[in-house]
Amino acid sequence: MAICNLDLPPQVTGLGLGSPEQLAGELAITVANALRDAVDTRGSAVLVVSGGRSPVAFFERLSAEELDWSKVTVSLADERFVPVSHTDSNEGLVRRHLLRGAAADAQLLGLYRSAPSLDEAARLSDEALAELGAIDVLVLGMGEDGHTASLFPGSPNLEQALRSDCPQRCLPMLAPSVPRQRLTLTLPLLHSAHLTLLAVQGQAKLATLADALAGEDVAAMPIRAFLRRPLEIHWCP
Repeated sequence: MAICNLDLPPQVTGLGLGSPEQLAGELAITVANALRDAVDTRGSAVLVVSGGRSPVAFFERLSAEELDWSKVTVSLADERFVPVSHTDSNEGLVRRHLLRGAAADAQLLGLYRSAPSLDEAARLSDEALAELGAIDVLVLGMGEDGHTASLFPGSPNLEQALRSDCPQRCLPMLAPSVPRQRLTLTLPLLHSAHLTLLAVQGQAKLATLADALAGEDVAAMPIRAFLRRPLEIHWCP
């Protein structure tokens, strides 16, 4: 079902839901089913999620889903350059709201590294991500400026991160909001996901999606890099 009559390209599907609770539930079911399929097929699964405030309900619903969590590796699409104990840490958010109960058996591959600089932290994360393997499910969010993960318009490393042949799996990025220092997965790794989902809430972000669909400049709105590929959008007002 297309969301609010958006003119979606054929490779993109959209689901409009009535409330954030419904969105969290539908997203959790979709992700859990895909992870089960991966475990049944390959014996393991890789889930990459985004941080921020919106995913909390989704994380908590997903943590209650029945699957063999010991065979699931969880990682992050992006991270803030703050310690895991910091309130802005995406890894901390995942640990508190997703990796609980049976889901605590999942393995977590975080992006934050204690390092003297953001560049060094990105280098260390890039090395660690060599162990990640193929991404089965990628769950993205989107900002009202059209960024996704920590692919921010105007960031110094954006052009490199959006290259289809970018050799790095992780790069340092700068956000317009505090904390400005970020780490992000780059486009080749993000594009490797078998299933990519985009979860967005509110009319403002629906308008952002419409703007993104109407243009071609990926650097101006990095979410466009995912609208030309198979993508499943979950939206609620």
